[in-house]
Amino acid sequence: MPQSGLISARAWLDRLDKSRHAMTLLFLASMMETLLIPIPIEVILIPWMLCHADRKWRIATVALAGNLTAATLGYYLGMFAMDQWGDTLVGFFGGEAAYEEFDEQFREDGFMAILAIGIIPIPFQIAMLVAGASAYPIALFLAAACIARGARYFGLALLIAVAGKAALDIWNRHAKPIGIAGLVLFGVWAWFKWVT
Repeated sequence: MPQSGLISARAWLDRLDKSRHAMTLLFLASMMETLLIPIPIEVILIPWMLCHADRKWRIATVALAGNLTAATLGYYLGMFAMDQWGDTLVGFFGGEAAYEEFDEQFREDGFMAILAIGIIPIPFQIAMLVAGASAYPIALFLAAACIARGARYFGLALLIAVAGKAALDIWNRHAKPIGIAGLVLFGVWAWFKWVT
C-alpha cells in the first residue's frame, strides 16, 4: 500500500503538471538552482519525469533553458561585478579556496573545466564568475554549459524512457526515504556552510 507521503508527493506533482504555470515555475526553479540554491534540480526532475513520462523531453528542455539563462546572467555578473564585489560574490558562492581551485583548472583548459563542473551536481556559480571575470568567450562558455547540463537533464529523460515502469516502481517504493535523506543532507550542508 502506498505511503501517505508518496500519495501527497504524487498529488502535488499531478497538480503541478496540470498547472498552466508548470513550465514557467520549472524554468524559474532551474534558474534559481543555477544562481543561488545548492540543491540539484534533479530533486524535482526525477519524480516529475517519472510521474509524467510523456512530458520528460519537454521538462528536460525547460530545465536546460532556465539553466542557460541563469548561466548567462552569472557570466555577466562575473564580467561586470567581480572588480567591485568580488570578495562578497566569491564568499557567497563557495569561498576563496573553491574560486582559486577552479580558476587554476580554468586557466589550464577553460572549456573542459566548465564542462566538468557542469556535469557533476555541484554549484555552478564559481564557473560562471571565473568565466565572466576572465572574459572567456561567452559562446564557448554556453556551449560547455549546454553540453554538460544537457547531458544531465536529457540523460535523465533517456533513462526514464529506457527504464519506464521499473523506474517508477523503484520511485514509488523509496520516495519517502530518499526525500528525508535529501532534506537531512541539505540541513547538514547548510549548517556547516552558514552556521559554523
